[in-house]
Amino acid sequence: MAAIARWCVTHRLVAVLLWLVALGGVTTAAAVAGSAYSNDYEAPGTESGRATALLEQGFPGAGGDSDTIVWHTDRGSVRATAVEQCMTEMLDEVADLPGIAAVASPYGESPAAQARISEDGRTAYAAVNFHEQADDLPPSQAQALVDTAKAAAGDGVRVELGGSAIALTEASGGHVAEAVGVVVSAVVLFLAFGSLAASVLPIATALVSVGTAYSGIVLLGHVMTVADFAPMLGLLIGLGVGIDYALFIVTRHRKGLKRGLPVPEAARIAVATTGRAVVFAGATVCIALLGMLILRLSFLNGVAIAASLTVVLTVAASVTLLPALLSLIGMRALSRRERRQLAEHGPQPELPTGFAARWSAFVERHPKLLGAVAAVVMLVLALPTLSLHLGTSDQGNNPATSTTRQAYDLLADGFGPGVNGPLTLVAQIDGADDRLALGDLPAELANTRGVESVSPVTYNGSGDTAVLIVVPDSAPQSKDTSDLVDRLRQDVLPTAEHGTSLDVHVGGVTASYDDFAEIIVGKLPLFVGVVVALGCLLLLLAFRSLGIPLKAAVMNVAAVASSFGIVVAVFQWGWGSELLGLGSAGPIEPFLPVIMVSVLFGLSMDYQVFLVSRMYEEWLETGDNRRAVRVGLAETSRVINSAAVIMISVFLAFVLSGDRVVAMFGIALAAAVALDAFVLRTLLVPALMHMLGGANWWLPRWLDRRLPRISIETPECRAAADAREDTQDAGRDGEPDAAHAKIPWQRVTVPRAEDDKDVRDIAG
Repeated sequence: MAAIARWCVTHRLVAVLLWLVALGGVTTAAAVAGSAYSNDYEAPGTESGRATALLEQGFPGAGGDSDTIVWHTDRGSVRATAVEQCMTEMLDEVADLPGIAAVASPYGESPAAQARISEDGRTAYAAVNFHEQADDLPPSQAQALVDTAKAAAGDGVRVELGGSAIALTEASGGHVAEAVGVVVSAVVLFLAFGSLAASVLPIATALVSVGTAYSGIVLLGHVMTVADFAPMLGLLIGLGVGIDYALFIVTRHRKGLKRGLPVPEAARIAVATTGRAVVFAGATVCIALLGMLILRLSFLNGVAIAASLTVVLTVAASVTLLPALLSLIGMRALSRRERRQLAEHGPQPELPTGFAARWSAFVERHPKLLGAVAAVVMLVLALPTLSLHLGTSDQGNNPATSTTRQAYDLLADGFGPGVNGPLTLVAQIDGADDRLALGDLPAELANTRGVESVSPVTYNGSGDTAVLIVVPDSAPQSKDTSDLVDRLRQDVLPTAEHGTSLDVHVGGVTASYDDFAEIIVGKLPLFVGVVVALGCLLLLLAFRSLGIPLKAAVMNVAAVASSFGIVVAVFQWGWGSELLGLGSAGPIEPFLPVIMVSVLFGLSMDYQVFLVSRMYEEWLETGDNRRAVRVGLAETSRVINSAAVIMISVFLAFVLSGDRVVAMFGIALAAAVALDAFVLRTLLVPALMHMLGGANWWLPRWLDRRLPRISIETPECRAAADAREDTQDAGRDGEPDAAHAKIPWQRVTVPRAEDDKDVRDIAG
């Protein structure tokens, strides 16, 4: 690390230029290539996946996106001559728009057309099919549809639109979210440093790395399945960890300057010390994210690689671009007052004083009480997780002012809630017996509990594939609809298929999400186990202790469970969701737990590494656990809390994105970081470490000899520990051991160019 930092400081202009060239080149390539995102939730081998494949094979023209135009009148009927004439003209215009494959009007003589007008005659809808799926549609085509349809509103007639393509036209506040997060971070950094130059550097580093990663994710979508929310998730994680990592390094650099070190030397030492922890923390985040690959779901593979790419680039920028920028601004990393004091009085010891030191001593005096309080808080917040319900979050959960939400509500009021999420039954026909059995199926389905209506059987041109639509009497995201899917698959369809070769597959939105959720839940224990085991292994190698990784695993699971509880309360129970502009209450997306576990587990490791690595340094030098915990907490709590405030601000700002899924991530990550920083790392973890004493650092000698060594501590700290162990070994062998006397604040004195350890003595 020191060699990397030395090169970047010596060739600072080259380092900055290389990053800017990388940013410009990748951004240009992404602009030329365009995006190719895909929200393909279909899991291979599932019932709904087979239904979709069979439908695409038998009905090739049915592959385009299907949307609806809904109109409603409070006076009279939609069958009134003036309304019918106006809407028919509008539908004719829509049919002539680019990208439109077909328009099914409710004004016709067929039963299917008549079924698109509600029984009270006040609501009607038309089905609009595009040639392409929504992911492949130019937003301009969807916007043209919205503009044409909305122009027909008036004279007491409301016109709203719903569907995946229509959702493309609804404004996203993503750029506003990014701007708000960056501005708040800048304010916090300026208050922490008092220097404009120093406060700008973490943001500049994060923006360059995240901007490069964002464009890289766009290109990644051309070679693998990448969800459309992956770039926003990358921004969410990248801005948070990128600013935080840079903050830790800049803080260490400023300490070096205050002690009178030259700028290049202070930057080198900051990267060689804190930079080690940054690289290690970034590695834990990437490992947690890449754990999603074991699920073998293409949809999640793209998310995992995209988010990991962002973290890798933020770490790389923190240890290469940042030291180059630090050397460019020179002493301006300190405020004017700090530079004046340094010039007038020379280097001064920087004792941990104020609230941080008092809090550290307070935790040392009352570890049991404070540990119990923290545990109760985490337990209470985690309780809502027990009622977690995975399911379809549809346009009925959109903000009440959006046209998709209003179209959804109009359809539900006029035709019943199930019309927003019909089930698609697809069968392959092989012989007269199959056709006869399928002909009897609509009557059986109509008498099934939970079914509102059933369409006639529709055959393809060759007559070897058939499809029929089942409308439930409950909403798509309702548990009753999921129960209906199970009832059809387990009871109704097997009875109808008996004695024939008929094989009917149940597809549709609810069925797809249920199948996806079932796969996720089935693999979740393995996934969590692998992520926890890998994280514990890294901590074991880094801190040479069994207690540290085990406590970290428990703390990380607690942070994940409590943040899930908050997500359930806000999004599933609806506590304040409408007030925050997040729409109505609904289930949690099936893929969200896996992604959140990965991200939250990785981020939880960050603060564990930064807090315990400082304690570990002190433990290596003194062998005194109480001192190590107290000093480590006193010295890191302020910067950890500042970093947490920045990360929380960035994450909460993404609630403004207007995207429900991104808002879920933002609230979950903000809650996890807040609990991690202010409850776990500054309260529960130090309390437990005080209670466990020297057992925190215990590792069997035989295991210590066999484990490879990952050094996040400095060579000077390791030399101190080795000298202390040699002295202890000599004492056990009967040799003179005057240096081994147990004096509470005594330490082995080892020169450290980068740190004056004497300032660490805090009166206990």
